[in-house]
Amino acid sequence: MEPVKYWSFGILAALLIAGCTTPWGEIDRNITNSKNLRVGMTKNQVLEVMGQPITDELFCKPDVWYYFIQSVWQDGLTTEDECMPLVFEEGKLVGWGNPFYAKYRLKPEEAVPQNEDISALPETNQGENLPSVYALPL
Repeated sequence: MEPVKYWSFGILAALLIAGCTTPWGEIDRNITNSKNLRVGMTKNQVLEVMGQPITDELFCKPDVWYYFIQSVWQDGLTTEDECMPLVFEEGKLVGWGNPFYAKYRLKPEEAVPQNEDISALPETNQGENLPSVYALPL
């Protein structure tokens, strides 16, 4: 009967350990590899340095690649705030990191056209001319 107890304990321990795996190796690898990134790298060069990006999340885009760099929620899901974005234009890396991406998404030169003639805008119900409202694409 003793060998059965040890065998059962071994299986239970293996199952518990397998269920508690952490992404720390991936986090460390992605942070370390990101130190080798350079503006102007092609997508293939970035793949050689960083490996495959996350591709199966709703926030993923063809020209914005995401790499897991921190565990915020401890829920087993990968969320955008736990990832480092890498931004490409015309196949070349233009920047990376959440601070860069926040500024990139706000491109002010595209958000509000310069020298807008507000006198040509239609009148509102109150008879006032109001400037147009511009929304940024997500």
